[in-house]
Amino acid sequence: MQRLIESGLMFGNLFHVNSPALVDRYNRALEHLIGRTTGLTDFHVDISGYSPEIGDEFDDHCYLNHGGVNRQFILLSNEQRRCPLLNSHFSSNRQILRRFIDANERQLFALTTKDAVAGELDNSVFSIERVEELFAIRQITVEADTTCGTLMQAERLADLIDRFHSEEDGWCNDELIAEMIEVAQHTGDITRNPVELEHSVFEQQNFWTSLFGGLYIFQDVEEPGVIACGECPKGKLPVTRVMSIEDARDVARFLYDNDLIEPIVKSPGRRDARVLRKKQDILLASTLASQGIDPGHLSGKALRRLALQHGVAPPPAYDGLASVIRWAEQGGTKPRIHRNSPAYFYTVRASDSPIRDLVNMLLAELAPHDILQLYICHKAEFYRRYREWSRLERDYAIDCITREYMPDKTAARSELFGSSDVDLQEDRRWVIDSSEE
Repeated sequence: MQRLIESGLMFGNLFHVNSPALVDRYNRALEHLIGRTTGLTDFHVDISGYSPEIGDEFDDHCYLNHGGVNRQFILLSNEQRRCPLLNSHFSSNRQILRRFIDANERQLFALTTKDAVAGELDNSVFSIERVEELFAIRQITVEADTTCGTLMQAERLADLIDRFHSEEDGWCNDELIAEMIEVAQHTGDITRNPVELEHSVFEQQNFWTSLFGGLYIFQDVEEPGVIACGECPKGKLPVTRVMSIEDARDVARFLYDNDLIEPIVKSPGRRDARVLRKKQDILLASTLASQGIDPGHLSGKALRRLALQHGVAPPPAYDGLASVIRWAEQGGTKPRIHRNSPAYFYTVRASDSPIRDLVNMLLAELAPHDILQLYICHKAEFYRRYREWSRLERDYAIDCITREYMPDKTAARSELFGSSDVDLQEDRRWVIDSSEE
């Protein structure tokens, strides 16, 4: 894994904590959350404040995520919103933290200039012993405050101010006025600069979890279902369809019935065909590398010649992709790629919906030889498979991702997954204003 780190493909884009002030704030928050502090003076954190270096120091990489259910977090700067979320058990956690920071940017900027903001993603479930309990997690509440309780003090001051205005003898209540002055020394003037966090409740109805061997749970769709990456869960679940990820035909039908996928190539045209050609090259190059043959930077005909020279047969999905590419580039009769075809999941992508990222994550597992999509959409699964690959397979994976994705991530994602972006912040199924409770 060290080579991934050195290539910037693992632990990249983390927030660097290297000043005494930031380290001190982090330690105060850490003491507040788990009763421990770090002796490190230079480390990196993800969007939740988790640090791989501190995980090594503590010999506990779940020090902010014990039980895997209610993730704790430490915010030192709004810049953390650009960071990934490491060791996540729920696909929605990073999105929730990102939306929370975006919705409270001004307030968090003011709070983190003097202190760390620490808290928890509370889903009202302390631990999960049975699969059925996952369906009880329908909302996530972000509970947060500074280590010295600025928000709690501000709420207390607001109550005192209300008393001051509502009580007939408020102006004469010296004890009440003295208490207001004392609390205001910690919070400042909340009448001019309100200290409160908004948008603290988020829905979680469609998500992936690493628990129980890995599950994709779709509840907010026309035909709810569960897709299991391991053994299919047993028992009575509140969904109409329960499938194994190995049952490609059933999974494809489920995605199609809920209008969650679309063909990459909808009509003849070289632009979309280029996407499939890239997938085709990745499949063949990965196969060569798995056979101990270095594919180098070859593509297209040169790559096919290399495979012929060494007698390496292309993977099963290769011919199906080739038929779609021919139709896209030359026209003629549109080929039929059936749902049980090895090429099917390489020819589709998530349709434009609020759960687009989750669907592309699932598709990455259904088309695992497309290492580029696997890395972009499902890093946890990519890292798991990377550990099992040979040295040559690892070399090719690093080279492919470094060439095809890292120089311009936005352009690469646009080409692979479509150009339109879904703004989850504007989706009312995602964010619930805490004032509505």
